[in-house]
Amino acid sequence: MKYDQLKSALFEKNRKKLIKDIQSNSLVLVHSNDQMPRNGDQFFPFRQNSDLFYLSGIDQEKTILALCPNHPNKDLREILFIIESNEKIAVWEGHKYTKDEAKTTSGITNIKYLNEFDSVFRELAIYAENIYINLNENPKFKPEVISADERFLDQLRKDFPAHSLERLAPIMKKLRLKKEPEEIEMMQKACDITNEGFYRILHFIKPGVKEYEIEAELTHEFLWNKASGHAYAPIIASGKSACILHYIENNKECKDGDLLLIDFGAEYANYAADCTRTIPVNGKFSSRQKDCYNAVLRVMKKAISIMTPGITINQINERVEAMLQEEHINLGLYSKDDVTNQDPAKPIVKRYYPHGTSHFIGLDVHDVGDKTIVLEEGMVLTCEPGLYIPEENIGIRIENDIVVAIKPFDLMQHIPIEIEEIENLMQKPNL
Repeated sequence: MKYDQLKSALFEKNRKKLIKDIQSNSLVLVHSNDQMPRNGDQFFPFRQNSDLFYLSGIDQEKTILALCPNHPNKDLREILFIIESNEKIAVWEGHKYTKDEAKTTSGITNIKYLNEFDSVFRELAIYAENIYINLNENPKFKPEVISADERFLDQLRKDFPAHSLERLAPIMKKLRLKKEPEEIEMMQKACDITNEGFYRILHFIKPGVKEYEIEAELTHEFLWNKASGHAYAPIIASGKSACILHYIENNKECKDGDLLLIDFGAEYANYAADCTRTIPVNGKFSSRQKDCYNAVLRVMKKAISIMTPGITINQINERVEAMLQEEHINLGLYSKDDVTNQDPAKPIVKRYYPHGTSHFIGLDVHDVGDKTIVLEEGMVLTCEPGLYIPEENIGIRIENDIVVAIKPFDLMQHIPIEIEEIENLMQKPNL
């Protein structure tokens, strides 16, 4: 890991919260993500299962967490199973957690090697009535690859058919929605690194620069500041490409007079930042670009102010669409009569703003939680209104990460956002 050593207190606290929400006489099993094969004898870079990291802080493959809080043997109530290293592994793959290191990181005293799992698990399961399995229950995502937890579920059904199998995902969703102060601190660190990346590219961008060169500058700055890299595939979209919501080719040349939409964020200690800025390639917004940009910025500022306890993302979306509709009319994109005569099933505002305003963010850039959840203090979500006019080569999105509170807190308040500030910074040499 590139990030600084984290304190185990956060993960101990998270496990205690989980145990309060499960049934008595239960066993919880959480597996690490698999190493994903790339080609030949190579793996893709490993990224830990977010739930396992949330509960243990362990950032290593082939790890299993077992929680059996009512087991009569106190030593078996929390167990972490890790890889047993050896000379060959050390030479070819590098350092793996020692038992002491895993204990220090997780706060779990009973650390065992994976070769002990089968026998210990049987002892745990026999004393439990319910077994909680951690499956990916994202409603918009069903990967074809079978996870370690899903494979283990098949084995459980064969070996322990009389046990009650329970879903862990709804509990983890509830727990992860509200961030602990330590989590906010790590997210702030990810946002601060993102800020460093933005300052770096402001001095670099000019007509003729390639989008992938900008991506490379961001990657350099992120890694330099102990981020693991990008929290997601960055969008570096110039000109009309800025109107493609998930454009990630990043292979065009930035042209004089075009806008450049950059959707990017660092990942620090597995916590994500998600930022979007739109800037002029030549360092100066045109009059029309300014009008469009300021329209989006006004809406963003109003939207942030309503990200308070008691509202839902759906309600935020409704209010933001009403704000943007007014701005669209002022920009001459359509008229009030057009709105009056529109097909209610196809609101005209969506022609220029086809996405929503917010999503939850945390250990995943699109973190657990849905649009109907009533916001509570300590939840963190994005605010990202946009405006897309392909026929004018204008694509604008502005995005910050916001902590829900009576007075919402902007984790990205220091990242330049005003037109004058952006233009001034782009004119200065990189000293």
